[in-house]
Amino acid sequence: MKMDKDTLYNFFEGNASLDEEMAVRQWMEESAENRQAFLKERKLFDAMLLLGNEKVIKAGKKRFTIDLSSLRTELIKIAAVIAVTLGGSYLFHQYALEKELMAMHTISVPAGQRINITLTDGTNVWLNARTSLTYPVKFGKKNRQVILDGEAYFDVAKDKNKPFIVQTDQYNVEVLGTKFDVNAYAETGEFETTLMSGSVKVASASDSTQKITLKPNNKVFLQDGKLHVTAVDDYNPYRWKEGLICFKNETFTSIMKDFEKYYGLTIQVKNKNVFKYVYTGKFRQTDGIDYALRVLQKDIKFTYQRDDENQIIYIE
Repeated sequence: MKMDKDTLYNFFEGNASLDEEMAVRQWMEESAENRQAFLKERKLFDAMLLLGNEKVIKAGKKRFTIDLSSLRTELIKIAAVIAVTLGGSYLFHQYALEKELMAMHTISVPAGQRINITLTDGTNVWLNARTSLTYPVKFGKKNRQVILDGEAYFDVAKDKNKPFIVQTDQYNVEVLGTKFDVNAYAETGEFETTLMSGSVKVASASDSTQKITLKPNNKVFLQDGKLHVTAVDDYNPYRWKEGLICFKNETFTSIMKDFEKYYGLTIQVKNKNVFKYVYTGKFRQTDGIDYALRVLQKDIKFTYQRDDENQIIYIE
């Protein structure tokens, strides 16, 4: 069975019909060669997404393989690219019956970017800005485990025999097949998991007594060293997958923290008057921090100065 190029790229872009999705997954499962071809094209497409180069993407649709030299030239033109570690990075993973030497991939998303990838089991993952995801070339026989630092939205392919485990700095999230968001940037020490459908188990990596099974439309978050559960009534914050930064009655401090996360800089607030304001609105990540701050200035009185050398913004 040959895979139609347009169908494959529709799948990558998230525009495939249900029949096309089934066809792609069936094709992947037919042989190891098909899976390798899928991964190769997926990596190239992911790189092109970060480049935002529509001409290169269109060229990829016309020919199933892409000129690596021209792609490399394009990649050099920008500072933000996917870091894919192959070959030299190996992990020994212990299973009950055997040890396997497994190559690991690591995808790192630069500030102000987001990316969509499909894992070898068919799981669809959106990665937010300044997020890294480490995953094996081929999942093991007993589970499907990935390592996350940052924020990601997972649409997990169902496999009742192999649970899908997201390992973070403090907690592990285990599922069989579901849709959920994990926000766990190691540098902040914060942890939050929101469940859209299905069921997930959240367990502490260091304290076996901290376990929670989450129901749909609920989220679990870390506060004062303990896990707490609350209902979710606003899904706008998870529209980051669409490139949107959404706020609803958020404090100025909370908004600045999100800007730090998305744009990879430090914001120091000297103007204490801004703390009394709350804001509701939406920004596109691609609009940039300056545009977002200018919009906020229409409702909140403040000025700001940039120290580009040290990546600091001062709110005055």
